[in-house]
Amino acid sequence: MYEEKQPVYDIEALMREYGNDVLRTAYMYVKDKHMAEDIFQDVFIKVNNKLHTFQGDSSIKTWMIRITINTCKDYMKSAWNQKVIPMMEYQENTLSGEDDFTAVEKQEENQLIRQTVMKLPDKYKDIILCVYFQEMTISEAAKLLQIAEGTAKSRLSRAKERLKLSLEGRI
Repeated sequence: MYEEKQPVYDIEALMREYGNDVLRTAYMYVKDKHMAEDIFQDVFIKVNNKLHTFQGDSSIKTWMIRITINTCKDYMKSAWNQKVIPMMEYQENTLSGEDDFTAVEKQEENQLIRQTVMKLPDKYKDIILCVYFQEMTISEAAKLLQIAEGTAKSRLSRAKERLKLSLEGRI
């Protein structure tokens, strides 16, 4: 009888290949560089400890991003997060020409979009993060979020509409 073998994953290779995706996802949720780095470490500890339970129903990246999102949500609900206000990191922007001005303007626009996305209800925020920030297909996002593909499509449509309305109200 032919027995299908599960691929063997090396935690260091996973960190190299998907580390930026995990860190970016964590940062999008917690909006704090240092906390995102802590979550990154927690995620890879969990991945290392639970790698043997990965069944291959989705891609390893999808599985890891789901762990990241759940870890972020746990952090956001934690008593520690409720009591501690993350310190804001300030960047000094020096304007030396039109290119610098355009770059700062684009950075502010991107920050506004990220902030607006993060204020969406979880079901809309999650689908936006998966499709636009993690560059997943609707099908991959649906698997990750454990929802039907049709539900993922309708949530994405509603999320984009809410995002558009929110941004139009601010701009």
